Amino acid sequence: MSLYLDTSCLLKLLFPEPESAAVAAIISAEPRVVVSTLARLEARVRIAARLAGGLLRRPLALRLVRQMESMLSAVPFEIADLPAGVPEIAEGHIVVARAAIQCRSLDRLHLATMQVLGLDRLLTTDLAQAKAARALGFVTVHP
Repeated sequence: MSLYLDTSCLLKLLFPEPESAAVAAIISAEPRVVVSTLARLEARVRIAARLAGGLLRRPLALRLVRQMESMLSAVPFEIADLPAGVPEIAEGHIVVARAAIQCRSLDRLHLATMQVLGLDRLLTTDLAQAKAARALGFVTVHP
């Protein structure tokens, strides 16, 4: 069984946060953890934002990007390209949920990616995304 790793949890592997140890423990017990190119892009944007905001210096930001790339090239991680048709599927999710369950557009794209890839388990700390995922029949794992 595979687990889809959301950006919220990917970032916890790069920056020490309260849930970081729990995220790492969950991942270490998984045979396959899928990270989309969307999550990787979001993580790089967050690193760049911390650099631009003065929270990181350039050498550390570059080291974090290298660390992420190295980590994602090792077992149990697998990088998945963003499948074709993801935006349209995400739009369809809104109709299915009747827009009653709100989450960010990028989170909807993650859920649509999971659907196209045939994945049904999501590791996230984002409560709105988790609620939307459950409404679509996905299993959510929380650290």
